[in-house]
Amino acid sequence: MAVEHLSEILSPPARRTLSDEVVDRLRGAILTGQFAPDESLREKQLAESMGVSRGPIREALTRLENEGLVINRPNGRSFVARLSREDLDEVYTLRRVLECLAVACACQKATLADLAEMQAILDDMRTRIERGISEQEAAELDLRFHDVLYRASGNQRLLTFWTTLRPQIYIFLLSRNVANSDFRESVVRGHRDILDAISDRDVARAQAVIEGHLGFAYSRVIGSYTQTGDNEG
Repeated sequence: MAVEHLSEILSPPARRTLSDEVVDRLRGAILTGQFAPDESLREKQLAESMGVSRGPIREALTRLENEGLVINRPNGRSFVARLSREDLDEVYTLRRVLECLAVACACQKATLADLAEMQAILDDMRTRIERGISEQEAAELDLRFHDVLYRASGNQRLLTFWTTLRPQIYIFLLSRNVANSDFRESVVRGHRDILDAISDRDVARAQAVIEGHLGFAYSRVIGSYTQTGDNEG
């Protein structure tokens, strides 16, 4: 292979762009509730507030639309997406398929470091629940556990699909009632059972456990949609 061609392939990775920073800040604002569902996102106001031109804002809104967090209308107006019951059903269906594959791969490929990281997250989850955990903390720890699970699968394309769904799953998880005692007990037990099955390299048990775990999470979120009356597609 020519040296010139090799140097092109092995060139330094691209630095984070201004658009990357804008995407991160807007995503964070949406996920933490600083922008409410259906709230208008005006390019000019966002650009002035963030001290950037409208170009990076426009690019960020397009990328956030691909993540399902923003809706960009043909007339140029943008809004924070309101995730519906139909959105929840679609995300849950996809997640079941992806996670059953991820946990099967993790049973084969997870390293001791992966297992230790999942255990550390589980310990942190238990400690915070005992002292009183918030919806945001519970969602973040939940997804951190599953981040490790997908990385442990060793399947990069699978991890990419998870990364795309992750922001929407986070929003759904925020609607769970973490003060309920059955939630506090079940969420720890569910993640512990997943970790135990992966540690034992038991694919069948791991997939059965993950199915039950996701079903429980789905039922909790569905309950919150029923209570608020938000069950339209």
